[in-house]
Amino acid sequence: MCTRIELLGVAIDPLGMDQAVGQIQAWIASGDGKCRYVVTPNVDHIVLLQHHAGLQAAFARAGLILADGAPVVWASRLLHTPLPGRVAGSDLVLALFDAATDEQPTTVFLLGAAAGVAERAAANIHRRWPGVKVVGTYSPPLGFEKDHAENLRILARIAAAKPDVLVVGLGAPKQELWVHQHHAQIQARVALCLGATIDFLAGENSRAPVWMRDLGLEWLHRLISEPRRLAARYARDAWIFPQIVARQWWHQTRGPARVRS
Repeated sequence: MCTRIELLGVAIDPLGMDQAVGQIQAWIASGDGKCRYVVTPNVDHIVLLQHHAGLQAAFARAGLILADGAPVVWASRLLHTPLPGRVAGSDLVLALFDAATDEQPTTVFLLGAAAGVAERAAANIHRRWPGVKVVGTYSPPLGFEKDHAENLRILARIAAAKPDVLVVGLGAPKQELWVHQHHAQIQARVALCLGATIDFLAGENSRAPVWMRDLGLEWLHRLISEPRRLAARYARDAWIFPQIVARQWWHQTRGPARVRS
C-alpha cells in the first residue's frame, strides 16, 4: 500500500483503478476472516467529514479510501498532492466484476436500494458477467439501522451467503456508518460502500454519458436527474467545498504538505 495523502481533512489512498482492484482481489484471496471495507469520498463526503465525528471514525478504519469526486482530484493537484485520478465507486465495481473469471469467480451480496431493485441488478449481473455470482440480495426497511433485531437478521443473511464482496447501497453517510459499526460481524471478505450503484446495475437510474464523466460533470447529470433531492445538497457543497480547499492552500503556504501511513 502507498502512503496515504492527507487532503482536505481526509487521508486518501493515491491509487488508480487497476491498483484498487488488485488490492480488493488480494483481500478476497487472503481468506483471513477479516472484512475490510472501501469508501469513495466525493465533495459531499469531504464537507460532511469536517464536522461529522461518526463518519470520521468510519473513514479512519476503512481499508481503502479512494477519491470518487472529480473536484477532489482537481483539488489534489492544486494543493500539490496529486492523486492519479478518480476512482468512482460505480466504476470500481464494474472493474472488479470485469476481472472475475469462471476459473476465479467472485460471489456478491447486494444490500440496499428499493424493494425488487437488487433482484433486477442481480439478473443483469448474471447476464453480463458469467464469472460473478450474486448469492444474496436484501432491501432493508426504513430506519433499519436503529433496529437491533433487524441488524442481526441482515448480518445473518450475509453470513449464510458467505459472499466475497458485499455491495452496500444505502446512501451516504448511512452506508459508511453501518458498515463501520458492524464490520467485525460482517462475514464477507470486502464491503464496498457504493451509494446508487445497485440502482445503476439494475437500470433504475442511468449514469452520465462517458464524455460528462471524463469532464468531471457527472454531478450535473445527477442534479438534472434528481433536482429535488440533490439541489440543496449541491448548493451547500458548492459553497463550503471551495472554502475547505482554500483553507488547506493557506496552511500549505506556511509549511510542507503532510502525509501519514
